Amino acid sequence: MANYIQEVRALVGHKPMILNTAAGILVDDQQRVLLNLRTDTHNWSLPGGFLEYGETYAQACVREYKEDSGVDVEIVDHIGIFDRGETTYPNGDVTQTIAALYLVKPIGGHVLTEATDETVKLDYFAFNQLPPLMNQQTADMLTAAANWLRARA
Repeated sequence: MANYIQEVRALVGHKPMILNTAAGILVDDQQRVLLNLRTDTHNWSLPGGFLEYGETYAQACVREYKEDSGVDVEIVDHIGIFDRGETTYPNGDVTQTIAALYLVKPIGGHVLTEATDETVKLDYFAFNQLPPLMNQQTADMLTAAANWLRARA
């Protein structure tokens, strides 16, 4: 079902909602993580987003990663589930998201070089030199991913 979130929001307005999301961690050869500067909140997050009705977390991660970054990815491993925190968007929408985080690897496409309706720009950042992030959940996911990668190095 296309635009599932928009359809639900049309029914409930700005009432707080629990939504499911998926995101990916893509690291380059310098162990920097790819982040996107969002058009809606004007801060940085992991490429990813809300599940559409009928999608799995993994399917949403692959689809949203391509939409946000231009990169076709494949799931390498599941890092964790993150279910704490609330986000208030500039339009007044409030969500608590349950996010599945995956380690991904590129299999095609290329990093977007022009802005889209969701992404202003993309860049790689060291885990210890992150830009202003979208929310605490994003920070928690990046901390968990850095720890997960260190444990497997």
